Amino acid sequence: MTELEPTPSPSSRADRGSVGSPIGGTQPGGLGRARALPTPGARRATVIGAGSFGTALAVLLARGGLRTTLQARTAEQAALLANERENRAYLPGVQLPAQLRVEPTSAGVARADYVFLAVPSRGLGEVIETLAAETSGLSARAAVVSVAKGLVPPEGTPPTSLLSAHFGAHRVACLGGPAHAQEMVHAGAALVAACVEEELARALAQVFTRAGIVCEQSNDPLGVELAGAAKNAAALAAGATEAQGLNAAGAAAGHIFAEVWRYAEGLGARPESMIGLAGAGDLVATALARESRNRRAGELLAAGVPAAEIPARIGQAVEALETVALLGRTLERAGVQAPVTVALGRLISGELPLAEWVALVRATVPPPALWRRRPQPGFWRRVWRRLAGP
Repeated sequence: MTELEPTPSPSSRADRGSVGSPIGGTQPGGLGRARALPTPGARRATVIGAGSFGTALAVLLARGGLRTTLQARTAEQAALLANERENRAYLPGVQLPAQLRVEPTSAGVARADYVFLAVPSRGLGEVIETLAAETSGLSARAAVVSVAKGLVPPEGTPPTSLLSAHFGAHRVACLGGPAHAQEMVHAGAALVAACVEEELARALAQVFTRAGIVCEQSNDPLGVELAGAAKNAAALAAGATEAQGLNAAGAAAGHIFAEVWRYAEGLGARPESMIGLAGAGDLVATALARESRNRRAGELLAAGVPAAEIPARIGQAVEALETVALLGRTLERAGVQAPVTVALGRLISGELPLAEWVALVRATVPPPALWRRRPQPGFWRRVWRRLAGP
């Protein structure tokens, strides 16, 4: 769903006040600072990353009434987009609105009320460090929204967890859901805006609604992010396995979703994030899309194309190729049994032949359910006798 423009080749809401009003207390990355959100009627948004989804997102934000800036990685790329008014490399056929401003990332984000990070998860750490620096100009009231569907290296940190550590969870959100860039611009999508702060989730949903996009509000950003990470890995796995049999492809995707869910559950995520738009909905859209980068990457892996050559074949970076191994290590480090996710990482790296991958998928049995033992006959009578005494 998200790419920086690569070289072509239960509720946990915090105590809150009204939107834009200071809220007492401290926050990570800013001890002693009052908490605040974009003021009512906030009108400026900056999208960092001019790949396919970043460009589509900027178009929608402009349609939704925000004064939007799309930031490309270099001045040359920004000038090309500004002159052509079309991202021919990553979103051909979509005209950039006249009111959409284009500039390089070096311009900073001083004017932004909302900053959307449309960069792959592998590059988020660097972008976040840049935003946290005083030179970025990031306002203390600006909201920061991640659209990455992967974990941040080297520790496998969920993006909103890393963002919250720098800026405070109340002003951090993420987007998920089935949102193919081309279709989203022309025919709509079904997004999920997730944040622990209700006002921010609502404000984001309202912007997309004005742009003609369905947008669910969620207070489970961690679950939404991990659902997206599971979706990318599962779609790639299904693509790599489909030619060997649809049952095997379905099993591969199902195993990966279950493995990631066991990890997510341990972190406090909720099941509806995995079975709703952000998880199952996004997986179906990706698995069915012939042009899906993750599905196509899986098909190319199955055809014997080395992972290093796949981005050039597709024409864009493929996030799952870079994040599956990290996802597997993160699950194992947390004590989660993840044989299929880990094996997919080995398939990507070339350590595991396709036939062995498929055999492992077909033979993997998930952990059994935790059955509740029924009391033995006479159990309650014995309990009563002990309580009653001699």
